[in-house]
Amino acid sequence: MEKEYCIITTACNKKEIADKIIDTLLEKRLVCCCQVTNIESSYWWKGKIERELEFFIQIKTKRNLFKEVEEEILKVHDYETCEIVSYDIINGNEKFLKWIEEETK
Repeated sequence: MEKEYCIITTACNKKEIADKIIDTLLEKRLVCCCQVTNIESSYWWKGKIERELEFFIQIKTKRNLFKEVEEEILKVHDYETCEIVSYDIINGNEKFLKWIEEETK
């Protein structure tokens, strides 16, 4: 079961966008779970340092659904350049991995 699953992350600065991303992904059964954390991001943007409060979303899914998840996020996201990255789940609790399997398409 290892490496069949991943965590995808993205961040946005509006709660309504975070909620729309999450609802869309769950409704389409592309993910089994999303978690949102409030964060403060600091980054270079167009030649200067920016700081912004954001909603960081962790998305649990299957690796083979990455492209579909990415497409759905991009339909809703309003950033010019948004983070959408994937991290393989190398090891995981067997029941948790089975849950991902059963709850996604």
